[in-house]
Amino acid sequence: MKTICRILLLVLITFGVQAQSKKPIVASDLMKIATTSQIQLSPDGTKAVMVVNRKAVKNDNEYYYTRHLYIVDVSGSSAPVQLTYGDRNDGQPQWSPDGKQIAFTRVDGDKSQVWILPLSGGEAHAITKAEYGAGSPQWSPDGKKILYSSSVPFYAIEGSTPWSYERPGRKQGDEPNFKKMKADEKKKTPTAPDGNLDEIRAWLAKNASESNPRVLNRQNLQGELNLQPDESFSHLFVIASNGEGGATQLTSGYQDFDDAEWSPDGKRILCTSRVYKIHPDRERDSDLWMIDVEKKTAMEFLTWKDYSISNGVFSPDGSQIAFSATNIVNRHATQNQLAVVPSAGGQPQLITASLDRDAGGAVWSADGKTIYFAAQTEGDIPLFSVPAKGGTITKILGNDSGVNDFDVVGDKAVYALTETKNPWEVYVYNLKDKSNKMLTRLNEDWIKDRQVAFPKEHWITRPDGTKVQYWVMEPIGRKDGTKYPTILNIHGGPTAMWGPGIFSMWHEYQLENSWGYGLVYCNPRGSGGYGDKFKKANFKDWGPSPSADIIASLDDAMKNYSWIDKDQLFVEGGSYAGYMVAWIISHDNRFKAANAQRGVYELTTFMGEGNAWFLVPNDFGGYPWDAETKKVLDSESPYNYVKNINTPLLIIHGDQDLRTGVTQSEMLYKSLKILNKPVEYIRYPKEGHELTRSGNPGRMMDHLLRVIEFFERYVKHPEAPAATQK
Repeated sequence: MKTICRILLLVLITFGVQAQSKKPIVASDLMKIATTSQIQLSPDGTKAVMVVNRKAVKNDNEYYYTRHLYIVDVSGSSAPVQLTYGDRNDGQPQWSPDGKQIAFTRVDGDKSQVWILPLSGGEAHAITKAEYGAGSPQWSPDGKKILYSSSVPFYAIEGSTPWSYERPGRKQGDEPNFKKMKADEKKKTPTAPDGNLDEIRAWLAKNASESNPRVLNRQNLQGELNLQPDESFSHLFVIASNGEGGATQLTSGYQDFDDAEWSPDGKRILCTSRVYKIHPDRERDSDLWMIDVEKKTAMEFLTWKDYSISNGVFSPDGSQIAFSATNIVNRHATQNQLAVVPSAGGQPQLITASLDRDAGGAVWSADGKTIYFAAQTEGDIPLFSVPAKGGTITKILGNDSGVNDFDVVGDKAVYALTETKNPWEVYVYNLKDKSNKMLTRLNEDWIKDRQVAFPKEHWITRPDGTKVQYWVMEPIGRKDGTKYPTILNIHGGPTAMWGPGIFSMWHEYQLENSWGYGLVYCNPRGSGGYGDKFKKANFKDWGPSPSADIIASLDDAMKNYSWIDKDQLFVEGGSYAGYMVAWIISHDNRFKAANAQRGVYELTTFMGEGNAWFLVPNDFGGYPWDAETKKVLDSESPYNYVKNINTPLLIIHGDQDLRTGVTQSEMLYKSLKILNKPVEYIRYPKEGHELTRSGNPGRMMDHLLRVIEFFERYVKHPEAPAATQK
């Protein structure tokens, strides 16, 4: 017995020493996090190619990203091998059918082109010189051709549009002939500001073609970072895999052709498209189309009443097609399903409806009997399988984790996984013997020396019977009997989902825990991952009910965890969660300080300023000029309760954020300043709505630390946070 006690004591001492020797997560660890994307298994299933995404810095202040191709032996017998180098952005790798070459895209100048990398040796070389760039390469089944897409601008397309011209008072024939205009420029044909009407129109059109001024006729005039007056259309081209002979254009006209997929016999190409009978900005749905490669003709293959369909994938024998289907009868918080249809035509069948989750990324098994897919559910993103004929859906893997990307060949599934203990690694799972093996050590090597906080899961039942899931994370180094400040962190969307399987918040959570804060986060009604009914439960109700779910989660956490200091609570969130922060602090004064990022605060203004404006009619049932809808928008806008905000507030927005629009934050900030409320405003240059996910790494770190610094002005830590201890 004494021997056992000594052993246990030794183990505890050793564990304690190891724990003390580990360092807390710090802001600069963001630069160490590597991720992967676009995993694809080789035809024989022995290797996988992927894009590895890293952050880099030059001269201490020039932050940027690199994206390189890596190859890994699926047996796990050797470390991944880097294939491309330098300050590159390489992507979209595709194996040749014989597994001897990889096609990929690389930005060359300001355009992306298709490159070929021979694996037997030799340098990568470009095979396209597409005027408007080339992307999404796909090898033909015989390996002799490569299909690619190119975004062709409006002015380069011949013929009249199938929809009515969008300029009021101007007829279809009055459209400027951009090709003629370009030819006239080369001939140096003089413009005529003092000429006849046709000459004046030509002169005005020339100025507009140079964006001087911008002439805006589109409904969707905002892009992500800038106004988007110029339209373009995605068209398909084929080129010999050796690059000889030039490219052949397969599609044309004022129509998009996306998600192209060769048929196994190489005679047809399946894609997503739709004839725009109305302006493309007013058309939000799509169908499946089929292209005859030899005849170069494109025809509608499948349209499905009440559904928008896309992303078709042939079964290995070409007899069936799996595709994504979104029910559009009610556009509020739509949910995606997978369906199957015979490639010869016929009635489509939904095969994932029984799961009641957003399903995506369909991959066929080699025998065509099974389809693999991923779906967010209750904080995780598991990998599932379903019989191609429909039937029982089986979870393959994914508990307290998230499958970010995957591919299946034979009995092997290679996938990228997010876990609390490690933000991102690639694994191989054997579908027969259910064995699992790590293939990469992208983050394993540095994270083994870090202290990591783990979430604890809880559920509450609201008065109306709605069940809400939430998690609690303890501050690093927590001591019994001591109270700690705690942050209520809220997700955006509003249809997003947070949980242990979501990568986007991994570093932020861990950094806040390292600074001595506890953390509470939940998925209120309106979140994805809990079924269609739950996702639609915030209709005309962005503020009251979801905020009540969020506050109830915090209240329950305080009952369950005595270390949460109820007098030192903080709240933060971005996008819809920026809205929610403003809503909460205008209705609840319990928080010491708050941070609202990239938010929407006045819904009528949002209708005109953000490119996500469609959330107004979708989520509130109408437009601001409808009297009843206007009442709802006013009652649901945090801005209308600005006088009630007394919590010190840090507002953050990107200068070029056109998804929510900067006027939203300017209105809130200016109003609080007028009211002499404690408020500070941060604006990031060159950043859009994706600042916290894919923004400049230096500004991402600045963002994280500014929030912590703001909270630190109002907090009293029981002791020095772990992150400040050397």
